[in-house]
Amino acid sequence: MRDTPDYIRAMRAPAFYPHPVEEVTLRETHISWVFLTGTFVYKIKKPVDMGFLDFTTRDRREHFCRQEVKLNRRLAPDVYLGVARITRTADGYRLDGDGEAVDYAVRMRQLPSGDTLKRRLSEGRFDAAACERLAATLVPFYAAAATGGAVDDSGAPAAVARNCEENFAQTEGAAGRRFERRTWEVIAAATRGFLENHAGLFRRRVVDGRIREGHGDLRTDHVYLSDDGIRIVDCIEFNERFRYADVACDLAFLAMEMDEEGFSGPAADLIDAFVRHSGDLQLYALLDFYKCYRAMVRLKINCLRLAQADVGQAEQEAAGAAIDRFLALAYRYAVRFSRPVLWVVWGMVAAGKSTVARALGETLDIDVLRSDVVRKQLFERAARDDTVTAFGEGIYSRQATALTYGKLLRLAQADIAQGRSVVLDATYGRRRRRREALRLAGETGAAIVFVECACSEETLRRRLAERAGTPSVSDARLEHFADLKAAFEPGDELPERCRIRVDSEQSVEDGLREIFRRLQVSNNCLETRQIVEIGH
Repeated sequence: MRDTPDYIRAMRAPAFYPHPVEEVTLRETHISWVFLTGTFVYKIKKPVDMGFLDFTTRDRREHFCRQEVKLNRRLAPDVYLGVARITRTADGYRLDGDGEAVDYAVRMRQLPSGDTLKRRLSEGRFDAAACERLAATLVPFYAAAATGGAVDDSGAPAAVARNCEENFAQTEGAAGRRFERRTWEVIAAATRGFLENHAGLFRRRVVDGRIREGHGDLRTDHVYLSDDGIRIVDCIEFNERFRYADVACDLAFLAMEMDEEGFSGPAADLIDAFVRHSGDLQLYALLDFYKCYRAMVRLKINCLRLAQADVGQAEQEAAGAAIDRFLALAYRYAVRFSRPVLWVVWGMVAAGKSTVARALGETLDIDVLRSDVVRKQLFERAARDDTVTAFGEGIYSRQATALTYGKLLRLAQADIAQGRSVVLDATYGRRRRRREALRLAGETGAAIVFVECACSEETLRRRLAERAGTPSVSDARLEHFADLKAAFEPGDELPERCRIRVDSEQSVEDGLREIFRRLQVSNNCLETRQIVEIGH
């Protein structure tokens, strides 16, 4: 308790409070003192200026206490009771006494610690029903949250970059001293590269209304799942630009913490439920980027706490260990979102590949290369003939097909060379063709995911029959089906880690959610070394 105000010392005594208190527990952060009394919680802001917040004057602390109550009543209306005055009298300090106000405290109802999401996860009490309840609470909260104007400005690429750069600026002094500098540099470079390559994606999120006045500090110990409802506490009140953000950024904090605590499966289930309720599939395109950003926020907070004078040895060791964990986590996310992915959407003709590939490209803001289009461009003169080509002849001969797949890979290589992911939409019904894709990924250092579109034979036949007499880039028709089926080789040789099977008879939204959920849990993309071994 070195360099601590006298009234903070006084608040550690049960007799200080005007209600019965058996024991007082003090929890300290880099910006607050929090007193738990059993019935109520009192939170006092430290008189600190950290650049992104300024609590150095009593008036500012009072203002932000009132802001905290107002904003947190959005998700916990019966928890935030008001602002208490800490007063000084001749007899000492009192809570809401008659003397001069020396400081202010947010007064809250104390919630059972066993109801936190953190505790429920650790005890295996976060089941599918609880996941649905939480998603169903968050979706309408964001839908009703403020947007437009200054809120939207916070989602622009420059604003997102400014927040990221602040993390790097405030942790650079510790790089090489508190943690490994090279890892920090990789994270910074990956972040800057993603912002540069996907500026259009960030702008689209603004246009689509995905930037909202959210929570800003959505963490597992801030979410309470009680029998009588869900309450979420401790939102950011001290800086609007941390509260104004993409919904993906807010949710990424919670998902990142769940990952860090060893609960990646429940995190993926929660994101899946949120996307299902909200329809925001594109959230997945930014999830790892924002998880990385949030991990760096936690790293920064622990660095700031270590720099304060009143940190004991035990807390120093805990903060140091946390820094190492969050650096490793941020690095993992950075590798994932910065590494180009070669998406191979494959399967039998009429299996729904183009629908899935197109939706995947739109969601991730990446190019889609379709073999039917590339084939027609390569053999433009022959493609003008409107007659149905016999199986394996003309532009579908073995030589023409080899040229088509070769061109696909060269176009994909150009995207990968620019650091961008790309989708290949082609049958890829031959093992040698799939090995060529694997080899390209291995040689370029890209990750690879094979998305196999599948449906019943009855559906394939029906879809092919429906093509008769209608314009279609694909020339495959029902009369080709037997030959196509005989020539198709199953993908049994593909490792499960990079193979996802999608039932194309379900909605494309459900298919994409399954793809992204699988990747969030297990990161199916193969390591480059493994790809090279398989591809050769």
